[in-house]
Amino acid sequence: MAWDFFEWFRRRRRSSFRDIFEEMEEMMRELEETIEREFKEFVERVPRDLVRERRLPDGSTVREWGPFVYGYSMIIGPDGKPIIREFGNVRPSRTPLGRPMIDVREEREPLVDVFPTDGEIRVVAELPGVEKDDIKLYGTEDSLTISVDTPQRKYYKEVQLPAKVDPKRAKTSYKNGVLEVTLPKVEEEKKPKGEPIKVE
Repeated sequence: MAWDFFEWFRRRRRSSFRDIFEEMEEMMRELEETIEREFKEFVERVPRDLVRERRLPDGSTVREWGPFVYGYSMIIGPDGKPIIREFGNVRPSRTPLGRPMIDVREEREPLVDVFPTDGEIRVVAELPGVEKDDIKLYGTEDSLTISVDTPQRKYYKEVQLPAKVDPKRAKTSYKNGVLEVTLPKVEEEKKPKGEPIKVE
């Protein structure tokens, strides 16, 4: 924003009472222009699937946007440190020039928690409003990708796993909008550190 409070305050000390109100009006004009510009840029970035028109009983139409979802969950990890995970389809971002902006995606990132135990990793994802057959899972030894692509709901999340797993032996369940995927950990071979050296 072009307006700077400290510059305004410095000029205010030298200005008459009337000048103060003129400067405040100018400040409000600049603020309104900034908000209008930011809202226009936001509307241009909204995916088409999130914009629709609805006809009202009086015959007029209104434009609706959304849903826009943003949230986060926080849990305490096994090391005692907090783990914060974001979810939704709205993210704070920056333009290539570094200006703050809001990034809106068509796919919503579901709320996902990862629970490692001694022999397995359990991934729990909230996917409300979808059928079991709509869920696509793809696993590698260190990641799990969850996706749903229906006209009503779109979800996408790639989860980096804290240990190597065997995706071929994964077990899943889906009930009341909650997906659980249990992936057994891969036993890593215990190799000696370094190589023996023969003394000659």
